[in-house]
Amino acid sequence: MDESQPTPDSQTPHCSVRHPVNLSEVRSRRSQLLDVDKAQRMAAFFSCLGDPNRLRILSVLSQGDQCVCDLAAVVNMSESAVSHQLRTLRAHRIVGYRRQGRNVFYYLQDDHVATLYHEIAEHLDEPEDS
Repeated sequence: MDESQPTPDSQTPHCSVRHPVNLSEVRSRRSQLLDVDKAQRMAAFFSCLGDPNRLRILSVLSQGDQCVCDLAAVVNMSESAVSHQLRTLRAHRIVGYRRQGRNVFYYLQDDHVATLYHEIAEHLDEPEDS
């Protein structure tokens, strides 16, 4: 049996044979390691996206700008609940807003957010490897 394949005891592949650590490889990878501060900010960003209602709101905003009342109607939530979610998304710079007269329209903050949303959605639609 290939030692890198999962065994009945463990579903996680692992090195079963001890080997010397490749120090140059370790140094190279360590120099490119994500620093702790940025890792914490990224974790907070992804945590913000961990709410299904926020993702539903993003799915609507990925199609274009929306005012709160229309957004609430589309996602079938109260305007108050949608506003609360939008405040959280704004705090993480995921969405922005603009005023037009008495109305406020929300949009995805930038192309990075739109790309991230679409890439994740596309990834989840891929068939699982057999």
